[in-house]
Parts: sequence; C-alpha cells; structure tokens
Amino acid sequence: MLARFRKPVVSAARDGDRSGSGAEPAGDQGHRLRAPSKLHAFNRYEIKYLVEASEAAALRKEIEQRLDRDRHSGQEGYGVWSVYYDTRQLRFYWEKIEGLRFRRKLRVRHYGDRFAVRDDTPVFVEIKQRVNRVTQKRRVSLPYRDALLLCGGRQMVEHEPSQRAFLQEVLDLVSRLDLRAVAMTGYTRHAYVGRDADVGLRVTFDHRVRGRDRDFHLGADAENRLIVPARMAIVEVKANERVPYWLTDLTARRNLQVVRVSKYCQSVEAHGLAPRSVFHVPDHDLDLGRHRPTVLPEA
Repeated sequence: MLARFRKPVVSAARDGDRSGSGAEPAGDQGHRLRAPSKLHAFNRYEIKYLVEASEAAALRKEIEQRLDRDRHSGQEGYGVWSVYYDTRQLRFYWEKIEGLRFRRKLRVRHYGDRFAVRDDTPVFVEIKQRVNRVTQKRRVSLPYRDALLLCGGRQMVEHEPSQRAFLQEVLDLVSRLDLRAVAMTGYTRHAYVGRDADVGLRVTFDHRVRGRDRDFHLGADAENRLIVPARMAIVEVKANERVPYWLTDLTARRNLQVVRVSKYCQSVEAHGLAPRSVFHVPDHDLDLGRHRPTVLPEA
C-alpha cells in the first residue's frame, strides 16, 4: 500500500519567463513522443533526513532488501559535484531560506571523478525549481567548455533544436539577473531505485558533504571544507507521486526527522556569505571535546 501525495502542479515561471512552464504547442506533442528530446525534465517530491553515519549504514541495509542499487553506485558510491550560480545579493539563496512557493537555482553538475573533467567532458546544466511542494528539474548535457561558455561567458552554444528553449532560458537568467558562480558542493552518493510497485522511487545517501567558495573549475586542484559534519549523512527520498507505506513506516520506526537542509545554502553559509545554520560543522566538537578540522583533503 502507498501513502499518497497530491498530484504535482506545474506552474509557469515568473519574471515573464514562459520557457519554464513546461507547456508546448499541441502540434509538437506527438512529435516528441516519436523523437524524445535531449532535454531531460521531471517532477517529483523530495523529503530529506539528516542522520548519523552509523544510522545511515543500518538504513541502507534495510533499503537494499526492497530497492535496487543504482547502476552507477557500485560498492563505493559515486561523486556528485555542482557549481551554483546566483546574483550578487544571493537571490536564489534567500528564496530558499524564506521558503518561497516558487523558487529556482541554476547549476552545472558533474557525476564521477571531478579530477577527470576536461573541456569535452559531458556535464549537466540544470535549472532546479520548486513549485509549491513539487520539485521540478530540467537539464541538458553539454561539453564542459560549452557549459562554461553559456553560464559564465553568457553566450549561446551549439545545440539541437529541442534544447533551444531551455538554453535560451538559462542565457536569459544569467544575463538578466547578472548571475555568477557563487558556491560549489561535492559529496559521495549511494543511490537506490525502486522496482515493481516502487518504480519511480529513488533514495539517496550523501556522505562527506563539502564545498568551496572559489576556484570553481570542476577539475581545479583546490581544497574543500566540510559543510555538514562528517559524522552525518543526508538521506533523500524522491518520489513521483507517492511514497510506499513500508518506507514511511521504516523512517518512523527509526525516528527519522524531516529537515530542511540545502547543500547549496550550507556552502554559502559555511564560507561566511550568510549566517550559519544549525547543521554546520562546529569549530569544536562539543560531544568529543576536541577540535574538528574544517578542511577535508580530497580522496
């Protein structure tokens, strides 16, 4: 049996930006069924928990009995690296903090070893937005040089016709709002996907969450600092419309508490661009009575 959410609501983007609405002319719909677009777009609900690493390990063992391991995870998981763009006044950050019903953020994301990133390495340019309780993510895959040219150089890049509306929206955002790279995040992820009745369900475990506020090239040999204590992991449950009762029962039995924690906001706050939240790495570990290093060397 499943615990139901309300059906996702798709709303047009504000600021007069119609390209974020998800709407398309009726004549194009049949064509998209015949020829899938290179633009990836999906809506879902996301629930986050902040748990001790030991609790996360036990939770993963139970999850593995019902969900399949993501094919990219392997035994060690995989890296997720994101560079976030924002205004000088951190508009997207404050929209998140204030809990606006419609908010969004722009990022360039790479999965895997960031030290292997070259100009021709495929990365994703993404707009992640929240409409009421629904998270919408739209993205295209581009060579890294093109992603930098689009988001940093504010120039249109070579693309397929199906990608044009989205790329134009990105170009409009970075130009009109004067966006620039503000913060970077990185972490190791273990991911699980649903099967059978749980198709569409995804559960992720993010460990060693770290970031930086400079040297934003993905392949830069730069240090990152912990932005969430190393002993903690962020667990996310992502579902299209509903979360299975077995999973809600599992989180209740383990007394997991839903939290509002944003990795982007954590990175912004960790580097002094905004007040620190309660989830940050303390200057001193009060539980153990010893200093906790804030800089985490790369693996």
